[in-house]
Amino acid sequence: MDIKELLPIGSVVLLKGGEKKVMITGVMQTNEDGKEYDYLSVIYPEGNIGKEGNFLFYHSDIEEVFFRGFQDEEREAFIERLDSFYKNR
Repeated sequence: MDIKELLPIGSVVLLKGGEKKVMITGVMQTNEDGKEYDYLSVIYPEGNIGKEGNFLFYHSDIEEVFFRGFQDEEREAFIERLDSFYKNR
């Protein structure tokens, strides 16, 4: 996946086969086993209800985007740094 295609934090999506929307709370996250995912999310509209309510997924798992989160110059700079990091590792 191209880092520059990552949705911003706060985006609300429905995952393929999902019944509830989720809100993205993190990008490029790693689980306990070291496996890397594009996103970390919580169920929407409930939000953080504990570890069992956190979901890791890939961009390709998204069925529909309902809301695109906030973007500004700070996020753009972060995405550029993240893109550079992944290209150089």
